[in-house]
Amino acid sequence: MTTIVHLLRHGEVHNPDGILYGRLPGFHLSERGRRQALTVAEAVATHDIAYVVSSPLQRAQETAAPIAAAHRLDVQTDERLIEAGNAFEGQKVAVGDGALRQPRHWPKLRNPFVPSWGEPYVEIAHRMLGAVLRARSKAEGHEALCVSHQLPIWTLRRFLEAKPLWHDPRRRQCSLASLTSLVFQGEELVKIVYSEPAGATDPKVTGA
Repeated sequence: MTTIVHLLRHGEVHNPDGILYGRLPGFHLSERGRRQALTVAEAVATHDIAYVVSSPLQRAQETAAPIAAAHRLDVQTDERLIEAGNAFEGQKVAVGDGALRQPRHWPKLRNPFVPSWGEPYVEIAHRMLGAVLRARSKAEGHEALCVSHQLPIWTLRRFLEAKPLWHDPRRRQCSLASLTSLVFQGEELVKIVYSEPAGATDPKVTGA
C-alpha cells in the first residue's frame, strides 16, 4: 500500500524589515505568498489528499488553507511542525549585518554542529518525524500534506537520508512553497521526491 506524505514549506511572508521572525506571532503571507499557496493548491488539485495538517504559525496555516479547501478538508494543527527555536528571533541576522556584528552574540555561535544558537537539529528531526508518521497513519493508502518551515523540513530530509544534520544554510534545497514528498510502501520509506510548483527561491534570503 502506497502512502505519500508531502512536506510543504509555507509561502513568502510579509517581512519588510527582513528579520528572523521564527516563532513570533503576526507574520502572515505576502501577496506573492498567497499566490504561491494558490499555485500549489492547483498543482495538487488532482492528488488523492486525505489529510492536511499545519504548523500552528499563521504563515503556515494560511498556506494550508486553499489546499484543504480544494479537497474539502479541515486544516489540522500539529505543534511538531513548528519553526525551529532560535536565539536570534526578532533580529536581523544576514551575514555581516545586524546581530552577528555584535560581540555579545558571538558565544551563541560557538558550536554550529548542534547548533548552539537554537533548537538542536536532532530534536527538530525527531519531532518532525513524529508528525510525518502520524500523517502517514491518518492518510494510509492516500496522500497527506504537512505545511511546515524550511529548517525543519530540510533537517528531517537530511535525517532520513542519513546525512549529517549540520549543514550550510545557503545550500538547502527547500524553496518557498516547495514540496518534499516522502513515498511510503506500507511503513517503509522508499523514495524522497522534491519539486517546486511555485518556482525556485534563494535559500540565502533571511526572513523570506
